[in-house]
Amino acid sequence: MDQTAATAAISGKEHWTRKGDVKLFLWEKKAADGKGANGTVLFVHGSSMASQPTFDLQVPGRPDLSAMDWFARRGFNTWCVDMEGYGRSDKSRDIYFDIANGADDLAAASDYITKTTGTRQFLVYGISSGALRAAMFAERHPDRVSRLALDAFVWTGKGSPTLAERAKKLDQWKAHKRRPIDRAFMHSIFNRDHPGCAENEVVEAFADAVLALDDSVPTGTYLDMCANLPVVDPAKIKAATIIMRGQWDGIASVEDLLDFFSRLPNPDKQFAVMAGISHASFQQINYRTVYHILHSFFTQPEPIYRG
Repeated sequence: MDQTAATAAISGKEHWTRKGDVKLFLWEKKAADGKGANGTVLFVHGSSMASQPTFDLQVPGRPDLSAMDWFARRGFNTWCVDMEGYGRSDKSRDIYFDIANGADDLAAASDYITKTTGTRQFLVYGISSGALRAAMFAERHPDRVSRLALDAFVWTGKGSPTLAERAKKLDQWKAHKRRPIDRAFMHSIFNRDHPGCAENEVVEAFADAVLALDDSVPTGTYLDMCANLPVVDPAKIKAATIIMRGQWDGIASVEDLLDFFSRLPNPDKQFAVMAGISHASFQQINYRTVYHILHSFFTQPEPIYRG
């Protein structure tokens, strides 16, 4: 990467599309080189925050904390979308906004991006329940996903201490379609598995950005992850896939993920354990490890010989 691209200011552009009567917000940051030769990344957020705080976090003096900026500087066009019920997207429907609804949002978002830019295949990264949404989207629309990255993913939930604790509130998730979030909850995301993986300044900036958009979020993904797993079938995911797991992430056991991994039919697949990382990997001290792994996977040459 040349010095101009490394220091280029990356500007963002808001977009809006519809899923039926539902209005969805999308955020775009184009490649700094103006070409986007490395492809188009579609970032998919998790259960408790909208997309921009997760993927375009801006902290003074720390430009690399925005994953969108980092990848845009390296020749990727980057997009994210607020799932229905989150951030700037519509929140009016009286539903749970479950994993399947999020996969519908990704279909609508990808339709819009294709019509707007001509892009037909995407490099898709999802984190936590966003990884479940991304996997379901890839299962439903194999023609749209060239490479799939599943970070903080869970398949059956077997051996997950986080989901075991969360399931104790299953009646609450069923009774209420939204749950409140506050600064203490934001702190808990970083403290529940292994405190110390993220710097306080970053955690506070992340909390500020999340809470500026939402004071409550849907319960649908929690309900799915506590009561309805598995919601995706690895045998139906045709894209090249990487499973990314933080060393201390409590959302899924290694055994659960390796079982899923073994069933993926595409031999172009990888499993990466990220040292010193718990759950919210892009906001961790070791976030550059995450970027490196993801960049390597997204730029990997396609196999010429497949036998």
